[in-house]
Amino acid sequence: QVQLVESGGGLVQPGGSLRLSCAASGTNFNVYTWAWYRQAPGKQRELVASIFKFGNTNYADSVKGRFTISKDNAKNTVYLQMDSLKPEDTAVYYCNRYGSNFWGQGTQVTVSS
Repeated sequence: QVQLVESGGGLVQPGGSLRLSCAASGTNFNVYTWAWYRQAPGKQRELVASIFKFGNTNYADSVKGRFTISKDNAKNTVYLQMDSLKPEDTAVYYCNRYGSNFWGQGTQVTVSS
């Protein structure tokens, strides 16, 4: 059974930083692409960033230059470093094994002064 557990969300002021973590279990972590999505109130879930098997990455235009996705294969963990946060980054952030129906429970990120 694949399980994904996100952590690291919270309330932060505009311009601040947060680091999200997603611990994966029950899957061969190293061979898959991993992704972070987010869903703001009243909006559809959107892809924020993805990291492929060999470490190359993709980002949504809205977060390029501010967010960094990474992974630690030894810890079966995916990270999302979020810098220069904006109020429009406020959302529930979800970890996903890309292309699958395996999702974490989500972690709330609120950017507000």
